[in-house]
Amino acid sequence: MSNFILIDEMRRVAKQRGDATALVYEGRETSYRQLDERASQVAQSLLQEGIEPHARVAFLGKNSDLYFELLLGAQKTRSVIVGVNSRLAGPEVAYVLNNANAELVFVSQDFVPLIENILADCESVRKVIAMDGGHAAWPAFDAWRDASEAIDPMLSCQPDDDFIQLYTSGTTGHPKGVQLTNTNMESALFQVKADWGQWSTDDHVLLCMPLFHIAGVNVGVIGLCAGSKVTVLPDVDPGEILRLIDEEKISVLFMVPAVILFVMQHPNLSATDLSSVRQVIYGASPIAEELLVQASKAFKCEFMQVYGLTETTGCATHLPPEDHDPARGKLRSCGKPNTGIEIRIVGEDGKDVPVGEVGEIIMRGASNMKGYWNNPDATNDAIRNEFFYTGDAGFVDDEGYVFIHDRVKDMIVSGGENVYPAEVENALFAHPQIADVAVIGVPDERWGEAVKACVVLEAGVELAGQEIIGWARERIAGYKLPKSVDFVEALPRNPSGKILRRELREPYWEGQERRVG
Repeated sequence: MSNFILIDEMRRVAKQRGDATALVYEGRETSYRQLDERASQVAQSLLQEGIEPHARVAFLGKNSDLYFELLLGAQKTRSVIVGVNSRLAGPEVAYVLNNANAELVFVSQDFVPLIENILADCESVRKVIAMDGGHAAWPAFDAWRDASEAIDPMLSCQPDDDFIQLYTSGTTGHPKGVQLTNTNMESALFQVKADWGQWSTDDHVLLCMPLFHIAGVNVGVIGLCAGSKVTVLPDVDPGEILRLIDEEKISVLFMVPAVILFVMQHPNLSATDLSSVRQVIYGASPIAEELLVQASKAFKCEFMQVYGLTETTGCATHLPPEDHDPARGKLRSCGKPNTGIEIRIVGEDGKDVPVGEVGEIIMRGASNMKGYWNNPDATNDAIRNEFFYTGDAGFVDDEGYVFIHDRVKDMIVSGGENVYPAEVENALFAHPQIADVAVIGVPDERWGEAVKACVVLEAGVELAGQEIIGWARERIAGYKLPKSVDFVEALPRNPSGKILRRELREPYWEGQERRVG
């Protein structure tokens, strides 16, 4: 890899594609030249706020074209955007802002009340900027930006500078900040070009996945680096996705399997002209074979599966279009390693297991994160001898295709969102009438997996499942809430007291070839 700097790449594209449309958002178009100039204004405004290299500034909001002005502006100052999951509850957002030591928070109007409620608990936050304006105390983003001239500060950025920090659920109940650098993004872009994403200036890319996820960030950044037109949707809206494909002739889009399902179920599907779409990329969670076959027939275009984690800049493997032929027998695979990625399957002793045998998937490559922010113990546990330990259990067949079988860790993936049982259990266990609780993932046709709580009540107590879910709703994000509650007399534990989750899960997954959603 070279001394790649992402903002230098964007400067190059802006110079070559100045008048071409970079971003479209609810009818508002921004050219590449305008995007670069506004990023310079944002950079100058950040500098006037006293933002120094490596400082953290947070974004909490729905997808917006303005996000990219902020992202690129921050890069011009060597500061780092912290993407805050907009589905988190107030206490969780406060934890992220405090953990990141975020100095500024950029918030869209839907989340203004949330920030107002927690601001007193966020000691590092010096200022809040309202992305959509209309706040009595906080400056509007456009006025704040436009108070500065479009002068690029041209700071000396470094390949190892973080360009973004995204938070992933943690096994202990607290999310961890994943530090992704210019070098990580260079590797991701290299893998895309080498293996599956030959996007061009002729492409119209639809960004519909949230920008607090690596998938959303990657779609936007890859599209802009390719000089494509990128249309940004504020929310996942199947009807709007179909309308944009039909009317705006979208050519490339990324969807998680749950969104593909929603699009396939939408009443407008049969009346939509899908002929402009040349590539559908999907990933973040496994997909049902039948859904994939149906979607391929409907779209009549290339389907490409990608597998990766936030910690690997969303990159690891790809399943190319030719392997989507059901006769190939590879639809349950997530494909072969990307160019430059080494994947091994290891046992508990850290040694490689034989072909076809299940072990933990570990990977090495330049797209592996720098580390977890201010968490050296977690970093050292996750990255050993340059290999990232994914926590996914899988195997490699005799042709080199990777299959995900289960998870070594307890993580649940529901609709593409990661949920760790410990987070949910911590919230539920605080209920005074719950004596013990375990959380597991169970099969769900729509979401892949659904969160289920197995609850032991205090003696003589009666509680309804909805009461327990309501208790949790005040403490954790909605997507983490149990969809169902089972009441049990006792939880299975080993002699040291550890909950035997596999034993709890077994009845629900019986007959399933793959023990993930």
